[in-house]
Amino acid sequence: MSRTLPFTKGHGTGNDFVILSDPDGELDLSDDQIAVLCDRRFGIGADGLLRVVRSARIAEGADAAAAGAEWFMDYRNADGSKAEMCGNGTRVFARFLEDQGLASLDAPLRIGTRAGVKTLTRSERGFEVDLGEWVVDENDVLVRARGLDVARPGQPVDVGNPHVVVALSSEAELEALDLTVQPLLDPLPPAGANIEFVVPSDPLVVGGVGGIRMRVFERGVGETLSCGTGVAAAALAVRHWAGPAAPEAWVVDVPGGTLGVRMHDGHVLLSGPASLVFHGEVTLA
Repeated sequence: MSRTLPFTKGHGTGNDFVILSDPDGELDLSDDQIAVLCDRRFGIGADGLLRVVRSARIAEGADAAAAGAEWFMDYRNADGSKAEMCGNGTRVFARFLEDQGLASLDAPLRIGTRAGVKTLTRSERGFEVDLGEWVVDENDVLVRARGLDVARPGQPVDVGNPHVVVALSSEAELEALDLTVQPLLDPLPPAGANIEFVVPSDPLVVGGVGGIRMRVFERGVGETLSCGTGVAAAALAVRHWAGPAAPEAWVVDVPGGTLGVRMHDGHVLLSGPASLVFHGEVTLA
């Protein structure tokens, strides 16, 4: 039996999402159904799906509801798999809540995710999300990618979801990567990881702000134009490599635009735009 669902399409620096409003938690979509919705040839097309549900109406939202976060971001990758967090997705989620009159950003907005409650505010770039604390793992992961002549050491960074950051030597090397093929990690983290390839700006720091350029391969998706948590992880990794004199404010260029990262009181914060592109209806088997 088929059903028709209203949806919204949104993106944050080209990282795009199908947004489904399900305040009472009535939708039970399979991984395959989500994959069809996100398919760029047979569906709407997106890097992932954001289900907008009240925290009290989803089992994973119990802690968020207890913490006073009314809304929970049920984020799914393009293949239907669950993900802990999505930095760009939080901003698009907040933009949707505001657009629909479900929440206001006149005060800090708290939303639930599988990586805990995240707080969003307005910023000069659009919206800023506090991603919380981070962990830099001292153990390297070897990364093999098509376009790189040899395996490179990768820096594991956890910002609520797992990342491995690889430093490259030049813009040419970054451009030569073929990310239509999934890079290989050795050892493979238990939950996999998003993989960021970065080139530091020259000079690295201008006016007290660090700069890098990045491309990313996301778990369950492939290469995307942007990855918010990946941007934060990349800035944290380069700051870690640069040492104690490195700045706490960064600008990160990705194929889909530019995002800001800053570290404050042991937390990492991500800022950037969020856009709602169109609304529609889709019939789903």
